[in-house]
Amino acid sequence: MISELPVAFEVISLGAMLVLLIVDLLIVGRRPHVPSMRESAVWVGFYVGLAVIFGGIVWGAGGAEPAAQFYAGWLMEYSLSVDNLFVFVIIMARFAVPREQQQRVLMVGIIMALIFRAVFILAGAALIEQFTWLFYIFGAFLIYTAIQQAIPEKADEQDDYKENVLIRQMRKVLPLHHQYNDGKLTTTIDGRRLFTPLIIVFLAIGSTDVLFAVDSIPAIFGITRDPFIVFATNLFALMGLRQLYFLLGNLLDRLVYLPYALSAVLGFIGIKLILEALHTNSLSWINGGEGFDWAPEVPIWLSLTVIVVSLAVGTVASLIKSAHDARKEALEPAEEPAPSDAAQ
Repeated sequence: MISELPVAFEVISLGAMLVLLIVDLLIVGRRPHVPSMRESAVWVGFYVGLAVIFGGIVWGAGGAEPAAQFYAGWLMEYSLSVDNLFVFVIIMARFAVPREQQQRVLMVGIIMALIFRAVFILAGAALIEQFTWLFYIFGAFLIYTAIQQAIPEKADEQDDYKENVLIRQMRKVLPLHHQYNDGKLTTTIDGRRLFTPLIIVFLAIGSTDVLFAVDSIPAIFGITRDPFIVFATNLFALMGLRQLYFLLGNLLDRLVYLPYALSAVLGFIGIKLILEALHTNSLSWINGGEGFDWAPEVPIWLSLTVIVVSLAVGTVASLIKSAHDARKEALEPAEEPAPSDAAQ
């Protein structure tokens, strides 16, 4: 597996990340509540600042290249994780999760997602090391995903959450009660121990995020092959996601052009992967197993530039459109109430 950082640095960093994760979990577990906008903004700023500082530490430990890989990977994973929030909002509404329990739900779901992603990352790194031709598949898949991301959803599909196979099977197997019990996973009804809907919500959040990982893991391997950097970018992106959920709230609807920005990022990374696969080609039935010299190796600075510019343009364009729509709505005359029967 490719690594440009000292082993001691990686071990210490992973230990610090796990401590941070445990502390965050203990805080949420002991005091479940609905965070204010100010509290959410402070925590989001803390995790963003922590990621920026960590990238500087990576620079000092391994040089500019791994630091640039971390920043590019973190920005991409963080932007893709915002897409998760749209689904999380729908899941919370679909299962009527009490507001004071939503922090705990998000935290447990994110921990489950980190465990699943760690497995994906290790497996992906091992496979890529042995089979570089997988970049052909990853690249094609990301381009396909980018096209699907750019296709607008129908109005009747935007608020629709479809339970995956795991959730449907769990509904059949687990004895469930329809009411929550102060954040507990079980409740006792007529002497019978039943699971509360919270267990299904945990599974929904965790398994849904794994589906998102199917897009993001190949994309991050298009930026770096270092498993440590891949895992670090995923951890920092997901750790700030819980607070970002409460900070953005209904503002997510204003980011109308974000899917197109993410589509541009995924499409670019997909093309980058295919170019790299062509440059290092080892498939005997393509060019006799030789690489294509004309296929350029896309530098990390270009990847970082494309990611930053795409996200900036998508966000600014979304805010401009939202402001324009708000002004237009304010200028429209209010509908006059229909005359009552008595007035007639």
